Amino acid sequence: MSRYVRSLVFILALSGFALWISLPDTRWSNIPDYCEDYELFNTLEGIHLDINNDCEPDIALPARQSLGLDLVGGLRVLLRADLPPGQYTVEDLRQTANNVSRRIDALGVGEATIEVLAGSGRILVELPGVSDPEQAVNAIQQTALLEFVDFSGLRGQIGQFEGQRIITTEQLLIQQQRQSAAVAATPVEGAAESVEPEGLVHPVTRQPFETVMTGAGLQAAVAQYDPTSKQWFIQFELNSQGNAAFGPYTATHIQEPMAIVLDGIVLSAPIIQAELTTGGVIEGGFTEQTAKTLALQLRSGALPIPLSVESTEQVGASLGQESINLSIRAGIIGVITVLTFMLVYYRVPGLAADLALLVFILLNLAVFKLIPITLTLPAITGFLIGIGTAVDGNILIFERIKEELRGGKNLDEALDAGFDRAWTSIRDSNISTIIVCGILFLFGQTPGASIVSGFALTLALGLVLNLFTAVTVTRTFLHLFVALLYQPLAQRKWLLGV
Repeated sequence: MSRYVRSLVFILALSGFALWISLPDTRWSNIPDYCEDYELFNTLEGIHLDINNDCEPDIALPARQSLGLDLVGGLRVLLRADLPPGQYTVEDLRQTANNVSRRIDALGVGEATIEVLAGSGRILVELPGVSDPEQAVNAIQQTALLEFVDFSGLRGQIGQFEGQRIITTEQLLIQQQRQSAAVAATPVEGAAESVEPEGLVHPVTRQPFETVMTGAGLQAAVAQYDPTSKQWFIQFELNSQGNAAFGPYTATHIQEPMAIVLDGIVLSAPIIQAELTTGGVIEGGFTEQTAKTLALQLRSGALPIPLSVESTEQVGASLGQESINLSIRAGIIGVITVLTFMLVYYRVPGLAADLALLVFILLNLAVFKLIPITLTLPAITGFLIGIGTAVDGNILIFERIKEELRGGKNLDEALDAGFDRAWTSIRDSNISTIIVCGILFLFGQTPGASIVSGFALTLALGLVLNLFTAVTVTRTFLHLFVALLYQPLAQRKWLLGV
């Protein structure tokens, strides 16, 4: 008995936490008081957890459940490759789409649809519930050309270059590629008019500055906040390609400046103090938004193909608010009907199952928000099917208990046998369906099929949680009811549905 009392306390505490997380206006923040720039976190809607006490939220949870394109509408963007067809392959286009997908995931836009239109050299992107279309388009389109540029011999002249646009060898190479693309796209005979990039050149050589390494040499990039200087900066790590270029250069240019250039603008030109083979810091007077956007673009990888926006349009919700309300109403009616059926048909065990089902629903809603999961119509369907599987598990247990009682076993023995013997059936059926969900989820990672992953994910989560609620939670409630009502239940088997 004491074991089930302890289980009950745990279940009630877990349910209370899940209910609190699921509430639409829940806020959670333990950002320390010494953060004078606390207001910058108020712009991040949701739950924030600053584990490292570095004034930057390590966990940021949405305050409200996000909905998919079919429920709330969003933004549709058509991107076009900025290279002539002969200079890239279909695989390059797919890799570009994958990098765009990673950028969108880092922006927190769930259930985005990304489709490669290989024959036309275009990528179609659909973003549900986007509040700032311009920011989203810029984040997925811009290549964020980061360059580490040779500034040797300019130690006393760094000030005149900071904040200025300069010309580099890498920029000239990109300009030549775009001119080739423009020539290929021009139907009139003759090349498109050449446009030379504007900017400062090396004052001594009168030549473009030499690019030592681009952002392609980065392994990782994270935006961080220094509470002492109250400045945002980007901490970066190098990959093998970056090590091969950055390490030897810095080893032979100690005490010489190296410029950090973003999209042609000199952010800073720090003096090389030692050989750098693993990484470093990018500073440049960043705001929170610019630092996080740049870090996002850098760590998601440079786009193999430069993209330009061909068209953008706002998309309305395909279901509409009235359809959403009707769907919610139908779901509530369905749940109430199931609860009533279990109570009427199985009586006391049905009451235990109803309580376990309510715990199951609370846990699902909390997990959806903690991950978080964007709810589309297929995702909601997966959740409702998960409720059905939770009921199925209880029915298997109760029918087994009834068989044991009819076979002459006493109440305690029947309960233990019912749960133990039904467990293998529940486990095997749920695991087999979870495997199918895994296959569907992998299929949903293909550009154009991401909506399938929402259904697979919510159904799989429901099946996993069902292994806990249908056995542990239902067993706890039912054993406590039997302990409190042992004599009436032993004398009146109809209370157990027999």
